Amino acid sequence: MLNYIWLGLMVVSVLTAAITGKMAAVTQAAVDYGKTAVDISLGLIGVMALWLGIMRIGEKSGLVTLISKGLHPVMKKLFPGIPGDHPALGAIVMNLSANMLGLNNAATPLGLKAMEELQSLNSIKERATNAMVMFLALNTSSVQLIPATVIAILVASGATSPTDIIITAFLATIVSTVSAIVAVKIIELFQTKKETVQ
Repeated sequence: MLNYIWLGLMVVSVLTAAITGKMAAVTQAAVDYGKTAVDISLGLIGVMALWLGIMRIGEKSGLVTLISKGLHPVMKKLFPGIPGDHPALGAIVMNLSANMLGLNNAATPLGLKAMEELQSLNSIKERATNAMVMFLALNTSSVQLIPATVIAILVASGATSPTDIIITAFLATIVSTVSAIVAVKIIELFQTKKETVQ
């Protein structure tokens, strides 16, 4: 569906440019912003390589397992249906750690692994479990302590104070994460009451 939306936007843009006589401006903008996208992407390679390496070292050294044990009480409250020694908890911790460091691209494969592990615990494969919904809500709320990717983009774009965003990002993270957790818990409560009535 999303492919059709993007296709529609491009077709409407090209038709509008052709009708208004601004096709040359659209072509020039496509070339200019294509160059800008490549410049920004190249600027991100170093930051992404650094943090992906740190995450890999943390995984191999057992640091992720240690963090997982430290976060165990919190994880048990958020994900009560997951057994304490299940690999899903480790995958969730790694994904949330990558998100906290602002490494959205690095967090994606970790998130897919976490969902795969959560699906292995799912008795009704066609329906998401409460743990899956909570995990998805936490990911959507964008738990971030250090927005490393955004800082790298600001640096690549020539910003004079790229780290000024840290405090605002942290406050936004607190509000969005608390809202996500509360929303999921309320929906779980309604779902439990509905299943009890049936």
